[in-house]
Parts: sequence; structure tokens; C-alpha cells
Amino acid sequence: MLDELKEEVCRRNRELSLYGLVAWTSGNLSGRDPETGLVVIKPSGVLYEEMEPEDMVVVDMDGRVVEGRLRPSVDLPHHLFLYRNLPDVGGMAHTHSPYATSFAALGRPIPVYLTSIADLFGGPIPCARFATNLGDDIGRAILEAKGRGPAVLLKNHGVWTFGRNPKEALRAAVMVEEVAKTCHLALLLGRPEELPPEEVERWWDRYHTRYGQDV
Repeated sequence: MLDELKEEVCRRNRELSLYGLVAWTSGNLSGRDPETGLVVIKPSGVLYEEMEPEDMVVVDMDGRVVEGRLRPSVDLPHHLFLYRNLPDVGGMAHTHSPYATSFAALGRPIPVYLTSIADLFGGPIPCARFATNLGDDIGRAILEAKGRGPAVLLKNHGVWTFGRNPKEALRAAVMVEEVAKTCHLALLLGRPEELPPEEVERWWDRYHTRYGQDV
């Protein structure tokens, strides 16, 4: 069942580790099949380098396991809540990548100090309020804070990113950490200035209308 999506989700989870966004077994990435609505997510507590596509867990939108011999990630309920409320999202990643999480530890957004932040995120990367792991609190906090960009920091916790598919969610997670590292270093050196709103719009528009290839 959903062999291509399981292969994709497994590969993108491994790439979380490859890019240094997760440690040991922390973090997770999922994908949603647009036709069936089923979600594929990594298993709980399994080392990234040991995961295989057949280890991925397939669940329905109520969290019932449809296929898989292992328990799904403990963050599955938050993924499902967000998928139910973000119908255009087909991939989601959660990490505790160090530089971005340093902002989350302080409850601070990442200001739009860089054109690369304006490009992909369209403004500051928001930081949601602290949320407990009870019920839908994490999902609700993320929805409250989410803007047009594909990322939200969660106070005292970590990073959530989104995309039309697992690859886009991974890209957003990689770029959050990249810009967070640069901003962290800049703040050690001085006081960087934020881009004015009109410049943010120019960079956002160019990136979303002219960047890349039409394939």
C-alpha cells in the first residue's frame, strides 16, 4: 500500500538526519496521499539510518493504523490535527534543529534579516506560544501562529514545517535551520536590521513567480 509514498517519506526522514536537523531518534516527517487521505509517518524511536520503507506506518485521518508492524511517531496526533486543518499541505516535518530551536527556547520569532527569509517565508518566521502535549494544544498553537510561510517555531520545543509534499516540508526545515544559524551569528556580532515590508514583498514575489524551472 502506498509504496511510492512510503519510499518518499522514508528517504526524506533519513535526509533530516543527513542535514543535521535531528539527533538520535528525535523528530519526524510525514506525507499525506492526496487520493486516499491516508498519512505515512515514521515509526517511533527507530534510528534514522536503520529505517526502511516497509517500516513506515500508514494511518487514516482518525489515527487508526492501516498498515505497519511498528508504532507510529508519538507526534502523529499533531500531524493529523494539522492535516485536517491545512488541506493544501501534503508533507510535514518536525525537528529540534539547534539554531532554530535556540530562537524557540527564547520564544522569539526569527526576524526577516535576510533576503532568503523573505524569499521562502515571506516575513519573520513566527514563534507559537508554549503548548502542552495534551490533546490538540500543539496543533492549535501552531495554527494560531502560522502565517503564509511554511514554518512555525514552537516555544520551548522546536520547529514545524509544511509543504505540498514531503520534499517541500524537508526543504523548509533545511532552510529554517540555515537562516536561523546565520541570524544567530549576526546577533553575536551586532544588531542586524530587518528588511522593510516593501522589500520583503519584492523578494517573496520574485521567488514564487520566477525562481526555478517549470517542470
